[in-house]
Order: sequence, then C-alpha cells, then structure tokens
Amino acid sequence: MAYRVEIAKRAEKQLRSLPLQTQERIAEGIGLLAYNPDNPRLDVKALTNDTEARYRLRVGSYRVKFNRDDTVRIIAIIRVAHRREVYR
Repeated sequence: MAYRVEIAKRAEKQLRSLPLQTQERIAEGIGLLAYNPDNPRLDVKALTNDTEARYRLRVGSYRVKFNRDDTVRIIAIIRVAHRREVYR
C-alpha cells in the first residue's frame, strides 16, 4: 500500500516556479517515494541537523525535503529547491 503525499503550500509554490521538465522529474521522484520510500533506487538520506525536515530526496541538482510518518503512511513534502538554496 502506498503512502499518501501531502505537499505544503510553500513547497507547491516552489515546485510550480521550476521549469516544466524539472517539475516532471521531481513529480516522478515523489511518486516513486510515495509508492516505496525504502526503494534503493531513490537517493534518500536522513537529515541530522535540520529543524524543518527529517529526510531529503535528491532529484538531479534539486532537493525535496520531507517528513515521513510510517504509522499513518503519510509523506509530508516541506520544501523543494535547488541544492545551493535548500539548506539555508
């Protein structure tokens, strides 16, 4: 059973400001994440010193910061940005 994805308004706005091809690649990555967050093909890492999110998904030079709740099977997308901006 797949996880439900919730995208914060801020993350949705950031995603829509990106080029269409990049939006599609990120959406595909989020879809794979929702289907199986433990997929070894995905580049997911735990964030150790981040107050905003506990995980990040790498899609090219963009990062998707998210939180994951396994008990209710929800993935909450917090932020989508280029790698040079996402950790600031």
